[in-house]
Amino acid sequence: MWDALAVGGEFGILEGRTLALVHPAVMGGLFLYTLWSGYLGWQWRRVRTIQNEINELKKQVKPVAVTPDGVAVDDGNRPSPVEVKIKELTEERKELLKGNFRDRHFNAGSILLAFGVFESVGGGLNTWFRTGKLFPGPHLFAGAGITVLWAAAAALVPAMQKGSETARNLHIALNAVNVLLFIWQIPTGIEIVLKVLEFTKWP
Repeated sequence: MWDALAVGGEFGILEGRTLALVHPAVMGGLFLYTLWSGYLGWQWRRVRTIQNEINELKKQVKPVAVTPDGVAVDDGNRPSPVEVKIKELTEERKELLKGNFRDRHFNAGSILLAFGVFESVGGGLNTWFRTGKLFPGPHLFAGAGITVLWAAAAALVPAMQKGSETARNLHIALNAVNVLLFIWQIPTGIEIVLKVLEFTKWP
């Protein structure tokens, strides 16, 4: 049975097609999960920035006339466009808060980091099990870059929690580059899958 494996059977099923196809399947799922995590993060950012918009608009609202007793005078005027906008943004923020995007993004990012690093290393090990060597090239280097970017983006979280806008912007930039690398890596990944199907057999 072991003769059907890629190298010679020293590592058993670790050299076979089954585990070789686990890596592309998992990474495909992680790519979609990366996009989902990014959406959650962007929604959480919206929760924060929308409050800044509201605060700036409130500065434009004209003071309301009051009686000597401190009671607001009803002059019968309709709300100004600024006040209408404040109300709309306030309602939008209330709806966004119901989504619990902060915790969901944090949890998604943690899962992505754990599974991503595990599978990145696992992919390299699987190649070595099957062939006895690694193949320096775009796929390997892009994968290494993605793994480093995951770690770097996660390392910014403490500063982000302390309110650093620089850390938040850098976190977004790193993850944007990560997604671009992920997309760029897909064609080379497909080429490798085709080679796996050509040169390996089940299991």
